[in-house]
Amino acid sequence: MHWIDLSIFSLYLLLMLGVGFFFLKRNKSTDDYFVGGRSMNSLHIGLSVVATDVGGGFSIGLGGLGFTMGLSGSWLLFTGLLGAWISGVLLIPKVSALARKNGFLTFPQFLGAIFDKRVALIAGIISAIGYLGFTSSQILAGAKLAASTFDGLSIQNALLLMGTIAVIYTVLGGLKAVIYTDTVQWLILMFGLIFIGLPIAYHAVGGIDVIRETIAPEFLSLKNVSWQQLVNWAFTIIPIWFVGMTLYQRIYAAKDTKTAQRGWFIAGLFEYPVMAFIGVVLGMLAQVALENGQLIGYTAETIDAEMGLPVLLKTILPVGFLGIVLSAYFSAIMSTADSCLMASSGNILTDVLGKHQKKNSLRLSQMLTLVVGVVALLLALKKENVLELMLLSYAFMVSGMLVPVVAALFTKKPDAKAALVAMIAGGSTTLTLIILQTKLPLGLDANIFGITVSALLYILMHQIFTKK
Repeated sequence: MHWIDLSIFSLYLLLMLGVGFFFLKRNKSTDDYFVGGRSMNSLHIGLSVVATDVGGGFSIGLGGLGFTMGLSGSWLLFTGLLGAWISGVLLIPKVSALARKNGFLTFPQFLGAIFDKRVALIAGIISAIGYLGFTSSQILAGAKLAASTFDGLSIQNALLLMGTIAVIYTVLGGLKAVIYTDTVQWLILMFGLIFIGLPIAYHAVGGIDVIRETIAPEFLSLKNVSWQQLVNWAFTIIPIWFVGMTLYQRIYAAKDTKTAQRGWFIAGLFEYPVMAFIGVVLGMLAQVALENGQLIGYTAETIDAEMGLPVLLKTILPVGFLGIVLSAYFSAIMSTADSCLMASSGNILTDVLGKHQKKNSLRLSQMLTLVVGVVALLLALKKENVLELMLLSYAFMVSGMLVPVVAALFTKKPDAKAALVAMIAGGSTTLTLIILQTKLPLGLDANIFGITVSALLYILMHQIFTKK
């Protein structure tokens, strides 16, 4: 990599650390640290939400979908638009009102107010483990991208570099630093991809005529996707808008309910159509470049679909521009890693340990965030375990906690005992199906069956406990 690109990327990393130091002295309480003082505006909330939700996994993953299936991969983030707008209408008004009345810091506190402390404790443990795994996976994603881009950089050294920077500025600055850096990071990502990556890649592969001649016609269609895939994406992504700790923190951080709702509507539009089509089009251009022999040293058999786009950008971008676009991709990864780290430490401090109201709670919050960050980094160093941990914990989160949230929002008498049974049974069902690699009917996702079991058992247990 040229020294100019390296300098641009290094400057970006230093700026992220600078934001953390800037907010270090401005955090006076756990409210400041975990929910940004409850004073953020809708633009910061919206950009932070979309940066956290799309993040490195989706930004790299969308390129992989474009590489393998073309424009139809954009439907993945259409479910993100639906999740954002549905939760903005149905979830935010009730959650925001309760949060301002009770001073919530975490998602499980909402469940505790509706059900009881037992439900909040189990939800806190599940969420803390899940977001610890997410943090590890994002650090690992950044390290893989760095190792594939910087000659001579091992993945272990890349992990230490990415992990250390992400952990330090998050520990120092808290949620305000996270939200403000998310805003900057998302703007960097949009600028890098729209004004640099997309036009240069389009020109480099030869334009629309070459694209049409090179790839199969279905790559340019929005119908190159099965109904099962659409259902699986919907059941994977929409529920996270109702159970994601990172999203609840931003509801609490907004200065009022309307601000949070506007932020959610902004986030939905940035997910679809903006990021959805940018990501898959760039991935599709990488496929064109591969088939035309422009990705020297790679073949269809040797290239990872999700690395097609980074390899294309490394190949075609001139000096200076590569540093900007790499910073854009790293910004997406960092924006998810920092939010997940804040979520996990918040769950442990508030829901598991119950130490958020102590006099020294701010310093304890920072220490705990540091410990969680170090553990996440150690997990990432054992990279073969991280993906499994992330997938399993995510499955337990969605399958276990969606039904209790729906019951909290829409039933007149939410049942704590039924909620506990539903959480454990729903999450366990999905985990069992995944671990046993069970072949499921119609090719549907295990989450669908876990959520179904959770809903049926909630209804059954509620009937039984009500009769007693």
